[in-house]
Amino acid sequence: MNIDELAQRAGEWLSGTGPQSDIVISSRVRLARNVAGFPFLSRASESQRKELLRLLCNTISNTPIGSRVTFFEMETAHRLDRQVLVERHLISRQHAGGQGCRGVAVSEEETVSLMVNEEDHLRIQSLRSGLQLGAAWDEVGRLDDAIEAQLDYAYHPRLGYLTACPTNVGTGIRVSVMLHLPALKLADQMHKVFRATRDMHVAVRGLFGEGTEALGDFYQISNQTTLGKSEEEIISAFEGSVIPGIVKYEKRARELLVNERPALLDDKVFRAFGVLENARAMSTEETLALLSHLRMGVNLGRVSEININTINELFVQMQPAHLQKLKGEELTPEQRSVIRAETIRKRLSRDN
Repeated sequence: MNIDELAQRAGEWLSGTGPQSDIVISSRVRLARNVAGFPFLSRASESQRKELLRLLCNTISNTPIGSRVTFFEMETAHRLDRQVLVERHLISRQHAGGQGCRGVAVSEEETVSLMVNEEDHLRIQSLRSGLQLGAAWDEVGRLDDAIEAQLDYAYHPRLGYLTACPTNVGTGIRVSVMLHLPALKLADQMHKVFRATRDMHVAVRGLFGEGTEALGDFYQISNQTTLGKSEEEIISAFEGSVIPGIVKYEKRARELLVNERPALLDDKVFRAFGVLENARAMSTEETLALLSHLRMGVNLGRVSEININTINELFVQMQPAHLQKLKGEELTPEQRSVIRAETIRKRLSRDN
């Protein structure tokens, strides 16, 4: 498996196969771990970083998933290759833009990625389509146990797993669910989500996590603290109340648009459809916003001639790095805008 092959498909997070995938795009569970006997990366020398990369890559290779992962070294990877991994949510923006010896192991199915030398020595992540936090946690837990059986993690009897960021101390778990909330945004009701998440002490972030905007009406909901709660308690709260509550808000907003404001709904959906079918130049931001409205229209039955899988694929493949990989060359922003519009026109006409 190589980056060019990855760029040809939509990826797990937009496969649209999981439960409630019309609203819940993906579920992610991530564990932060550090190896005992090594300093945190902010204090580690280059030789220690190299030793950590060698040690953790060998350890991962000796787990049950070892034969199904591909290792990518970030230090030597091309800029576009790193950005493709970011756009697919397999590595963080910080990992792509970092310095020094670092890498990532990605499973063939793209359900697992393991970042080495990001903020912590190891970040173990499982990413699933739809609301599947339990399945993601099971996968991460098994892999975490297999790695810990081979080496010692930095652990304190009272504090739990020790991490570079204090908010991750304890279980080291970060639960994140990506939601598509176009109706709440259109109905100007996003304040309900922000109020509910504030009361439940969870964070609302943009498409690519902390510090990013909600492009295409995608929002990431994640826990803010890990200390004092078990992994099962955090996941149970998300699956039992946090996410169902937000999903309920979005469904009500969609019902409101269908039943009470159909003209507004159809105007947004078909205006987006018309622009996507006819535009000659489009930015990433405009594309994601228009695809968001068209996706809502397909899910609500307002548009029947477009396959939802086509929209899901376009969401990721029309982002800058993917577009350049598919074209096979580096492009200027202006060139990308023209090729992006042309590609979308062809894809949508193929469905029609």
